[in-house]
Amino acid sequence: MTTGSGLDLPALLEVAGSILDGVSGEFVAGLGAPSAVVKGATDFATQVDLDLEQRIRQQLTDRTGIDVHGEEFGGPPVTDGAVWVLDPVDGTYNFSTGMPLTGILLGLLVDGEAVLGLTWLPLTATRYAGYVGGPLYRNGVPMAAHPPTTLAQTAVAFGPFNVSHGGRYPGVRRAQLLEALSVRAARLRMTGSTGVDMAYVAAGIFGAAIAFGAHAWDNAAGAALVRAAGGVATDLAGNPWTASSPSLVTAMPDVHHELMAVIDDVGGWSGSDISSTDSPGTDDRTSR
Repeated sequence: MTTGSGLDLPALLEVAGSILDGVSGEFVAGLGAPSAVVKGATDFATQVDLDLEQRIRQQLTDRTGIDVHGEEFGGPPVTDGAVWVLDPVDGTYNFSTGMPLTGILLGLLVDGEAVLGLTWLPLTATRYAGYVGGPLYRNGVPMAAHPPTTLAQTAVAFGPFNVSHGGRYPGVRRAQLLEALSVRAARLRMTGSTGVDMAYVAAGIFGAAIAFGAHAWDNAAGAALVRAAGGVATDLAGNPWTASSPSLVTAMPDVHHELMAVIDDVGGWSGSDISSTDSPGTDDRTSR
């Protein structure tokens, strides 16, 4: 779906939304599904993950002509050209235990830049969609601009972690940031779903969110939604988010500025202070 100037984002948003609507019933029916593929001690995929990814992939490819990179089955590189990135069940641990903070994430990347995002939360009957340059939609209705606020007046969503683990962003460093934010933000929240966190920032439910993982299927939809709502999406070092980024930090501009000041005060998020012994996203169970 292209126009003379490139991708027809409103049309792509409509098609993608209709596809996610069509599988939402299956998502709801699968609530509580057990592990089908073990990936780690507490990291797994259910049969719903596998089935939904295949179904959504086929329909997106057939109806838009754009390839799909999914969490469970992979796909083309996420940094070259136009590609959909899909997480069929974000917050799998929540989903498997019956917690409703879980959903379907779908983002559209163009040369690694997030240009469109959809976050479907079928268990709360809530759908967020938007594209960069356009409005943020909640259940098909454009949302109003966010009123001015401050970090001290907002809740910050924080990605879960094990304090004893290392990796790119060691658990001890994350705990230090959590401590620093505890006296600067109004509230801290840990939902267990990157998709929920970022969509809630876009919608103004949370004032900001921090995700420590690098996976594009976790982050692309949320980055696009926040930008559609007029917000900012960067990594922990303050660089604009792309599919190659090692983390994701989102907020409206003023709150993002305050949040980055706290992150910078804790320090050690870039350069030689970051461990290079583990791959990006190590110990990232935010979306599991």
